Amino acid sequence: MQNNKHLHHYNGYSVSPSAHRLPDGWFAANLLLVRGDALDADPVSYKFHALDYFDNETQALGHATTWARDWVDSRG
Repeated sequence: MQNNKHLHHYNGYSVSPSAHRLPDGWFAANLLLVRGDALDADPVSYKFHALDYFDNETQALGHATTWARDWVDSRG
């Protein structure tokens, strides 16, 4: 289930970073990007799993957020 407490918008995208705790204690940084809004008939979604692994949830969320901005900026 996607936790929306970290949801924000950036340059036309809805950005939802998340962190998944693994059995070994590491946190995987994950990301859901949606281009468009609720009024769009056909929004486009991009899901990225395990962008990298971190010691804690805060680091994983920060990495996913930064990665999202870089991805959006490089694609317009």
